[in-house]
Amino acid sequence: MADSVIRFPVRTRLARTEIPPLCAKLADSLRGRPGDLVICEVTGPGEPDVVLVEALARLRLTARRHGRRLRVDGAGPPLRSLVALLGLDDLLVQVGGEPEQREQPGRVEEVVDPADPPV
Repeated sequence: MADSVIRFPVRTRLARTEIPPLCAKLADSLRGRPGDLVICEVTGPGEPDVVLVEALARLRLTARRHGRRLRVDGAGPPLRSLVALLGLDDLLVQVGGEPEQREQPGRVEEVVDPADPPV
């Protein structure tokens, strides 16, 4: 199982211009390697910001393009709060373990009552 996991470090503080090269580096790391999971390890001093969230979202897209899942390790409360504030918590951050199982929303079916007058 250890061979199926690729660990990829990401610094807490990034410049937006660093995101494309970071994604290219991940893509290069994934080419020709077996595995199904990329673990982005968030490291370094400083508070997370929107640039870090953007980087993680784009790294997730890069991993998915290569048929991989992405998990973020080291996502402390400030990063989790920021991701939730941006509405990306279900899409981006899975902290440790497997994603929790959630019930899929049901479909809405409109029922027509024959006693209702036509519109």
